[in-house]
Amino acid sequence: MAEPAEPANPTKTAAQWRERLTDEQYHVTRERGTERPFSGQYHDFWQAGAYHCVCCGAPLFQSGHKFDAGCGWPSFSHGDGARLETLDDFSHGMRRTEVRCQQCGAHLGHLFPDGPPQRGGQRYCINSAALAFQPEFQNKTDDKD
Repeated sequence: MAEPAEPANPTKTAAQWRERLTDEQYHVTRERGTERPFSGQYHDFWQAGAYHCVCCGAPLFQSGHKFDAGCGWPSFSHGDGARLETLDDFSHGMRRTEVRCQQCGAHLGHLFPDGPPQRGGQRYCINSAALAFQPEFQNKTDDKD
């Protein structure tokens, strides 16, 4: 699993981003691309922890909000609203809501209103290539005195 990157300057040049990211990460996050469904490393991944922006390391989603939407991309019912921004996206002849990292402007995916009603009805459909996973820290100390 990839380690989250250190905080990044959102004014990096294209050459600096290309040097830092894989081709797929660059395409998804800097060119607003989309990975193929069911191809990303996190679409069927259920370990406890946090999902960070692959570009700048900002924490974006918690594993407890992840669910299987059957769409082929990691889906979350909630994100860290302070670290996410949404914009209208009229590409591909339709209106969608694009989700970006507020810290560095990375394209993450899209937000749809078809999530589980019991979880608020939202579905953040996010590209695995835009994410870096950090496992939950588990303190294994013995509480017996």
